[in-house]
Amino acid sequence: MNCFLSLFAVLCFPVMAEDRPNVLLILSDDQSWTDYSFMGHKVIETPAIDQFAKESLTYTRGYVTSPLCRPSLASIFSGLHTPVHGITGNDVRNGRDGKKKWGRNDPEGAKIHEQIYADFEKRDGLARLLGKAGYLSLQTGKWWEGKPVRHGFTHAMTHADPAKGGRHGDAGLKISRTGIKPIQDFMDEAAKEKKPFFIWHAPFLPHTPHNPPKELFDKYLAKGESKFIARYYAMVEWFDQTCGELFEELEKRGVAENTIVIYVTDNGWIQSDDSSRYAPLSKQAPYEMGIRTPVMIKWPGKVTPKMDEETLVSSIDIAPTILKIAGVEVPAAMTGIDLRDTAALRKRDVVFGYDGNHDMFDVNDRTANMESRYIVHGEWKLLLHDEKNYGLPYGGRPAAHPDNLEGKPELYHVTEDPHERKNLAQEKPEKVAEMTKVLDAWWKPAN
Repeated sequence: MNCFLSLFAVLCFPVMAEDRPNVLLILSDDQSWTDYSFMGHKVIETPAIDQFAKESLTYTRGYVTSPLCRPSLASIFSGLHTPVHGITGNDVRNGRDGKKKWGRNDPEGAKIHEQIYADFEKRDGLARLLGKAGYLSLQTGKWWEGKPVRHGFTHAMTHADPAKGGRHGDAGLKISRTGIKPIQDFMDEAAKEKKPFFIWHAPFLPHTPHNPPKELFDKYLAKGESKFIARYYAMVEWFDQTCGELFEELEKRGVAENTIVIYVTDNGWIQSDDSSRYAPLSKQAPYEMGIRTPVMIKWPGKVTPKMDEETLVSSIDIAPTILKIAGVEVPAAMTGIDLRDTAALRKRDVVFGYDGNHDMFDVNDRTANMESRYIVHGEWKLLLHDEKNYGLPYGGRPAAHPDNLEGKPELYHVTEDPHERKNLAQEKPEKVAEMTKVLDAWWKPAN
């Protein structure tokens, strides 16, 4: 009888669009998991995010599916791992040894990129699925996959026109660096139409160019940092200020209580102290400083705040979490777990990832530019490298560890050695074999 009544309620009294919570997804761009005050950084100040972390279910052992922004963002949006959605790098190169990048403007490049966009369009991404449930959706900031409206967004800042500089966000990259008026206008429209909203907020922060407000740069320069590190630290605090601006906007409009806010970064970063670039073993590399991130979820009165320093979570868990909260059926292809279900996450106790070269060598072959696969299982982390691509420098610094130029397996006890200083693979071959079996069961490239 109870089952019948529950079914009757679902069929006769469906959740109305106006009853669904709003969703704000904040995506930091090129920031290490250590670079927050609440994560223990001794210099950087992040008061807005610190407060947000206190008010959230905060997982400090979060991981992204790739240490590179485009494949990482594609996983967050689609809820799929890199080998499934197939976007394995940022740009496209004419073969592994090719000297030419296929641009979006030349005929062959346009054809290849259209293939990528069209394939990704077939995926059931967040914007389209939420749109079917009555949501308005806004894309801001970083976006690689052509016109956002193709993927379900009702509103977008990015035009994606290659002739006008469209590549990875174009006009959308102005968000937060020049204020949040597009978000305010979008919220006005959603309120007018009495519809819930979804905001993909991926500001170009603290990403280069590192051109922070002068007062923030001077603040960190006065602490004795090099000018390059001072600029980066200032960019992180500037990003924190823009997050505070968004939080205040939600409060001012009276929608904070009915808005779920989720935070994650796309990939890590170690600031070089003698250049504007990143240091090795961070971005584009499958080490902790390249793939680890705090993952936070706030929903006042619905999600109990807690600082969780043990449970493993993955960025593929974000999409199914949002869909479940919105009352939308989660596609079977999404294998992530609801971030609210800590017990299920602890039972899984494993996350996986794919590290590809910056450039895709063949968009039809998931292994063409693969450099490494990684698994974090409990307290342990294993890296298995591809001998033909490992350490290639295309698109930036090579991913190879300076102590492992041969690409041998790497095993780390990451809870005791979070900066991966001691490779235990030779000492613990049985652990390598055990974790390799689990990693192969997740995804093993064809020979």
